[in-house]
Amino acid sequence: MAFVEPVELRGRHVSLEPLSAEHNEALKAAAADGELWNLRVTSVPRPEQMEANTAYRLGLRAQGTMMPFVVRRQSDAAIVGATTYMNIATEHRRVEIGSTWYAKSAQRTVINTEAKLLLLTHAFEQLDCIAVEFRTHRMNRQSRTAIERLGAKLDGVLRSHMIVRDGELRDTCVYSITAPEWPTIKAELLSKVSATALQ
Repeated sequence: MAFVEPVELRGRHVSLEPLSAEHNEALKAAAADGELWNLRVTSVPRPEQMEANTAYRLGLRAQGTMMPFVVRRQSDAAIVGATTYMNIATEHRRVEIGSTWYAKSAQRTVINTEAKLLLLTHAFEQLDCIAVEFRTHRMNRQSRTAIERLGAKLDGVLRSHMIVRDGELRDTCVYSITAPEWPTIKAELLSKVSATALQ
């Protein structure tokens, strides 16, 4: 049995469903809300690249190194983005939560907070992870702020870590939450989700 199996995770505001090719058209529509592929500090597939991107991710899922999800908003059943368990390290019981993006209309709402709550709860309480990691571009202040609001701590910065679009060198900020930190962070996230209405 694989360390991470496909599973649907449901909350009050969002559900996370294992990615499939059937989601491609809905993902194209979500990415078009804000033309997210034009953002400099994140990587969102262009509409014409979505099928290839999905196939790539499903290939990594078959290899056991990735578990990609789509994010469905409960209020209108719309697919509003994607998120992923990635860099799955079975022997060390670690995963990274990444490749997360949301339609512009879903940004700065409770959606991201509850999606992360669902993923973290599953990682620590079902998969028995010892740590969950987050990585982002050093210049992506919005992403860094969102990760820090979760309670993750900055482990360090990998300088000149990746070559991204147009040959730019990316410095990568690495954050993590460890198992002993999880109960306190979970309580804080539950409080935030309960106190926040979906905009």
